[in-house]
Parts: sequence; C-alpha cells; structure tokens
Amino acid sequence: MFEDMKARGARLDVLIADDHPLIRAGLRAILAARPGWFVCAEAETGEAALRLARALRPRLAVLDYSLPGINGLEVTRQLCRDMPGFGVLIYTMHADERMLAALLEAGARGYVLKTEDDAALLAAMDAVAAGGTYISPNLARQRPAQNAVAMLTPREIEVVRLVALGETNKSIAAQLDVSVKTVDTHRTTAMRKLGLHTAVDVALFAVRNRLIEP
Repeated sequence: MFEDMKARGARLDVLIADDHPLIRAGLRAILAARPGWFVCAEAETGEAALRLARALRPRLAVLDYSLPGINGLEVTRQLCRDMPGFGVLIYTMHADERMLAALLEAGARGYVLKTEDDAALLAAMDAVAAGGTYISPNLARQRPAQNAVAMLTPREIEVVRLVALGETNKSIAAQLDVSVKTVDTHRTTAMRKLGLHTAVDVALFAVRNRLIEP
C-alpha cells in the first residue's frame, strides 16, 4: 500500500466520511490549507466509505462513528483487516471509553472529539498519516487509571510491565515462552490502545498505574 503512495509523489490522499454536509465541508476547508493534502473522496454512509477506500486506497480515512448503514467501528474493522497499515481516524461527538477501546482493537489509530479545535484534528491527522496514534486529550483526561489498565488483556499487561522494566522483545519472549513476533504484536496493540508512542511513555504509564515500582 505505501509503495503505491510513494509512486504518487508528495500528495497525501484523504477520504472523509460523515453524513453531515457541514462537517464534510469543514474538513475540506481544513485540509485545503495544507500543501500536499487532498480530499480524494467523500462518503455519507459506511457502505460508501468502504467502497471508496478500497477503490482509491487513500493514506488516511477520517470517519464519523455514527455513519448510516455500517457504522464507523465496522468500517474500521473491515478496512484495517483488508488493507494492513491503513490509517483510520475517528472524528466523533462520543467521549466513550468503551467505544474507544473497541475502535483501537479494530485497528483505528486516531480518536478525536468534534468538540475540539482544528489544531487537535490536524495533530491527529499528522500522527495517523505518519503511522502513529493520537487519542483526544480531553478523552484521555477523563479516563480513570483503572479503566486504562482494564483495556488490556492479561498478557498485554505482562508485556507492558516488562517493557517498562527495560526488557527487550527477545528477553520478554524468553520469559513468557512465546515468539518475539507475538511479543511485538502484544506490545504494539497495548501501546495503540493506550495512546502511547515510546518506551518512556510505557514506563510512565506503568509507574502511574502501579504496574511497577518507581
């Protein structure tokens, strides 16, 4: 997928999907001010978003959760399954912890509230387009520590704890008696769920949530 993007040059194609014309117009205006960013298609329904994304293969899709027909969660699940590495950013009114966890599990890498300003939306787009993760700071501040830990499976908690202690993936694999690839999968998924980007972020999270002693 990303090799195809390189062949297109510097242009970064974005699909936007929202059933409200004013929201789509606002997104177009924001992206029009960014050199090299281009809205390649717009969709009003989940079905249309799936069809257009598969046909045009943009770098990034900005999706409302509450799309008519197939909702944003199922669109995310199908796109991330069919096109590994595809960037999905959810742009929604819902500050919902369970919704966030389900979307991250489905493969979304961004979650921004429509109540936030343009700067937050642009920061999220930049992060997701670059292969990173962005979670609305407003939502992150609302999230109690125990709920954050509850987003993780028991094995992901083990991996997070060992990463925070400075262990390498190879060392963790040996301790847990699993493959290095399995450790990497758990580590990547856990960091995506928590909106963490570096091993330092993981260590701070582990200390704050008492997974390790400071």
